[in-house]
Amino acid sequence: MTELRTTGLEAEYPRVSLIGTDGRGYVWIGAEVDRRTPVLYGWMSRRKRRVLALMKSVRADGAEVSVFRAWLVPPGRGRYLKDRPGVHVARYDAVMLLAFPTPQDARDWMAGSEGFLADLREASTRLDHHVLTNARRIGPVDHDRDGVFLFNYFVADDREVNLAVWEHTAGWFQHATGLDNSTLLIPEGKSDYTVINHCRWDRPADILPALIFRRDFRRFVLRSFEINRTAATPVLYRLA
Repeated sequence: MTELRTTGLEAEYPRVSLIGTDGRGYVWIGAEVDRRTPVLYGWMSRRKRRVLALMKSVRADGAEVSVFRAWLVPPGRGRYLKDRPGVHVARYDAVMLLAFPTPQDARDWMAGSEGFLADLREASTRLDHHVLTNARRIGPVDHDRDGVFLFNYFVADDREVNLAVWEHTAGWFQHATGLDNSTLLIPEGKSDYTVINHCRWDRPADILPALIFRRDFRRFVLRSFEINRTAATPVLYRLA
C-alpha cells in the first residue's frame, strides 16, 4: 500500500464520523442509454423510459430495490483521469441498486438474472453491473423519499489509498454540506472503478453551492485526490 499524501489543510476540517459497515451485499447496475452531453438529463428518450421501466419491474425477495435517473454531472472530475485514458468515464443515465441481506444473496441473484440483463443490454448503449460490499459508512441512505442522490465512481492506482483518501476528505462534506449518510461500496471482481460512493441530500441547494463556490473544495478535496492518484467521476440522480 502507498502511504496517503496530505495537503496540510486537514486540520481545518473535522474528521469524518463513521458507523460500522452493514454486512449487506449489493448489486449495482448502470445503463448508458442516451448519448449526449451529460449536463442536465431532463429529457428522456423512449429507450430510456423502457430501461427504467424494466428496472422498476424487478422484484427481488428480501432485497431493497431502488432505481435512479441521472439528473446532473456536478463539478469534481479529477485530473488523474488524464493519466488513465483507458478507463471508462461514468455517464450512466439509468442506475439500479439492490441491497440484499448478505453478499451471497447478491451473487445468487446476479447468477439468475441473465435474461433481465440481456433485455437491459439490448435497450442500452452500454451496460455495466457489479456485486459490491460495504467498506465504510457515514449512515444509511434513505431511498424512501426523493432527493439528490450521488453515485461517485472512483478511479485510483490503489484501492487502499482510495479508501484512505475518501475517509480523509469525507469530513469536508459533513462540514460543508451537512452530509449525514453515505455508503461506500467495493466492487467484486474486475471493474474500472476501485470504489463507488453512494449518498443523498434533500435538495440541490445542500450540495451544489459547496461544489461550485467553495474554493476549499478544489484546494483540499480535489487536490487530495490528485496527489494520491485518485479521481472521482460523480453523477447526481433522482429517484425514477
